[in-house]
Amino acid sequence: QVQLAESGGGLVQPGGSLRLSCKASGNFFSIAAMGWYRRAPGKQRELVASVTSGGSTNYADSVKGRFTISGDSANNTVSLQMNSLKPEDTAVYYCNVATLTAIFRSKVVSWGQGTQVTVSS
Repeated sequence: QVQLAESGGGLVQPGGSLRLSCKASGNFFSIAAMGWYRRAPGKQRELVASVTSGGSTNYADSVKGRFTISGDSANNTVSLQMNSLKPEDTAVYYCNVATLTAIFRSKVVSWGQGTQVTVSS
């Protein structure tokens, strides 16, 4: 079983910055990929950014140039640096981690409990 501990959400003014972090712990062989999703009020959950164990990153068009995802494989942690925040970035942000089991190297996808990010003046 994999546990994800998220931190870093909060209230920020437009143009401000926040940093989200997520640490994975539990019983797994390795991490294949880590990422962040978000769900805004009245909208579907969407991918914000992801990073693979090889370092490849992927971003939603709406956050390119403003958000930066980074993975720390030694500490099983993924961070999302969010700059130039806009009111439309307001959402609950969820950490998502794909791990490989010790036996059979099966992929297991786990979700964090979510952290609220509110961008408002």
